[in-house]
Amino acid sequence: MVTQSPRAGRRPRALSPLGEHLRDTFWFAPTAAMVAVFLVWLGAQALDTAVVEALQEEGDYDTLDELLRFAEDAKAVVNAVGSAMMTFIGVVFSISLVAVQMASGQFTPRVVRLFVRSRITKATFAVFLATFVLSLLVLTSFDSAGDPRAVTSLPLVQSVLTLCMVALSLLLFVLYVNATLRLMRISHVIARIATESFRVVASLPAPAGGHEAPDLGPVTAWVPYEGRAGVLRDVHIARLVRVARKRGVVLRLIPRIGDFVVPGTPVLAVHGGAAPPRTALRRTVSVGVERTYHQDLGFGLRQLADIALRALSSAINDPTTAVHALDRIVQFLAALSRYPLDAALHRDRGGAVRLVQPVPGWTELVDLGFTEVRNCAADSPQVTRRMLAGLDDLLLLTPRERQQPLLRHRELLRQEIAHTAPSPADRAFALHPDRQGIG
Repeated sequence: MVTQSPRAGRRPRALSPLGEHLRDTFWFAPTAAMVAVFLVWLGAQALDTAVVEALQEEGDYDTLDELLRFAEDAKAVVNAVGSAMMTFIGVVFSISLVAVQMASGQFTPRVVRLFVRSRITKATFAVFLATFVLSLLVLTSFDSAGDPRAVTSLPLVQSVLTLCMVALSLLLFVLYVNATLRLMRISHVIARIATESFRVVASLPAPAGGHEAPDLGPVTAWVPYEGRAGVLRDVHIARLVRVARKRGVVLRLIPRIGDFVVPGTPVLAVHGGAAPPRTALRRTVSVGVERTYHQDLGFGLRQLADIALRALSSAINDPTTAVHALDRIVQFLAALSRYPLDAALHRDRGGAVRLVQPVPGWTELVDLGFTEVRNCAADSPQVTRRMLAGLDDLLLLTPRERQQPLLRHRELLRQEIAHTAPSPADRAFALHPDRQGIG
């Protein structure tokens, strides 16, 4: 059991449905950038008009005449910028589509989320579109009058602002290409998945010494799920604990984070009293169309296993990628080897358990990380050697009561290799533990 003491670390923050929607879309950042650049352009235009009026009031027409000649040159530059930015936007969009297609085909469709939520990609699109819109707006500010006494506006500040936006666009383009190339490299993708997975581990409730799992007693009420069907992505832990404390009950979450929930099915079991009113439980659970890393302990392992399986398929046949995925699987399981699992107990300020949240157990995580990869790895000595080395390392780290699933997978792997490698020399080679697979 994972327990949350009243003085333990901060509980995981609740997901914002609006924030998650904006992170998973591409329209918000470019739209906000175009609106912002329009407001900035209004201010720059007002400043340019004030400069022209001040020079006319002082009678400094010579300076105005020089500024008119400068404006003619600036107009040509701004016009070229407007044409070039559309080309840049097309290039960035093409690179993004190719990167997403390659990642989905070679790694797993689940990693597409990394590209969709990439901040540098959204920032590049936003700045490029904002620069294009700004260049169009600046072109409308050029005055056709050639007489310094009749001119009403000279887009001087606006032209300088456009050049600054072009410089920012070029910088972001370089950063974008670098970030996209990193995301197309499997080692960086696997490292990113591992980083997100360890954040989930860090957000788990800290073990509280001296607190044993309480006897919840019989179920006194059920709370059905009301809403659209989807994957359970988030539970508002603090609000559920607060509601349970006020009602004097214990709530037990039925589905696990990552489960698909259907309207009408039980989502909470109530122990020790009546069910809280629906208004009190509003927005305490959040569902979506796909799993996220937030509170989902097994999602990272699921992605790593998918990458390894795709790499071991006959269409790709890339056992080295499978070895990289196994490196991170072993690392993740090693971090959880002595961590209490199965259920998270969230307590109120008085130390009483108010919410029981199911989390994957040790055996489930080990099976998730190794079962499917083991079934496909018997023909690849590089992968079997790495898997055996990883299992041996985990056996050294885990307490004795958690070694049974590891021993089971090691024995099953030996049996599968015995069937696929009839030669004793080949079997001995495939069963030799090696952290690099084959050197």
